[in-house]
Amino acid sequence: MSNQLRIGLPKGSLQEATLRMMRKAGFNVSVGDRSYSPYIDDPELNGILIRAQEIARYVQEGVLDCGITGKDWIMENGADVVEVASLIYAKQGLRPVRLVLAVHNDSDFQSVQDLQGKRIATELVNVTRSFLKEHGVEAHVEYSWGATEAKVPELVDAISELTETGSSLRANNLRVIETILESTTRLIANKAAWEDEWKRAKIENICMLLEGALAAEEKVGLKLNVERTNLDNVLQILPAMKNPTISNLSDDQWVAVETIIDEKTVRELIPTLRRAGAQGIIEYPLNKVIP
Repeated sequence: MSNQLRIGLPKGSLQEATLRMMRKAGFNVSVGDRSYSPYIDDPELNGILIRAQEIARYVQEGVLDCGITGKDWIMENGADVVEVASLIYAKQGLRPVRLVLAVHNDSDFQSVQDLQGKRIATELVNVTRSFLKEHGVEAHVEYSWGATEAKVPELVDAISELTETGSSLRANNLRVIETILESTTRLIANKAAWEDEWKRAKIENICMLLEGALAAEEKVGLKLNVERTNLDNVLQILPAMKNPTISNLSDDQWVAVETIIDEKTVRELIPTLRRAGAQGIIEYPLNKVIP
């Protein structure tokens, strides 16, 4: 097929969240237990599942037209790519992750300056060295092949580690002394692919659908019936992305109201709406919200 986009999807910590977002965006993606070539029900997409650490490099080199990876790995690879969109999700929720310097709870280290001449383990060697250099600190930074939290304090003095909630650090008796950066998931494109009219349009379409899927993550739809005499009271209570949709019912004394609201407000909002005269209240999930 002449018109086909080669996209890199992250294997590892971002995998399940990314595949779920792709499905919610409208792409049926499935991966076999031992497969690195996911099935995507769009013949114009050719996907490959690889580590997020490598995606930015392959996109820069044109092996991939586009991909989904973290800002931290773009920086670590020094990749010259088009950052199409920042997609705010991670393994456990809709939040950025942080790259932090962490030390053992019992250590005397309180800031990055205290790590002068010390040993630090990390997967993000280049980013960590750059941060230390910015703060005038010389330390030995070594690549960690895994189980990084377990290396303090017996093997290294500190670690530079990605964390979403901090629970793994706390479980390993570690504390954060500095935040090196905040990182979000990024949709990136190869520069030549971005200049190709068809590929750029395809990437922009994927971006729109993914952003719509993310926007829908924290929102729900709400339908309710209201007697016209209570409509003003209900509308004063009801938040909406713009204005709620109001439709006539067969009984001309009643109307149907439909809107989109933040999911976190629902449990307080529904009882208030009911007391204001709303009836037949229906809450439903959303797949995508496109502004």
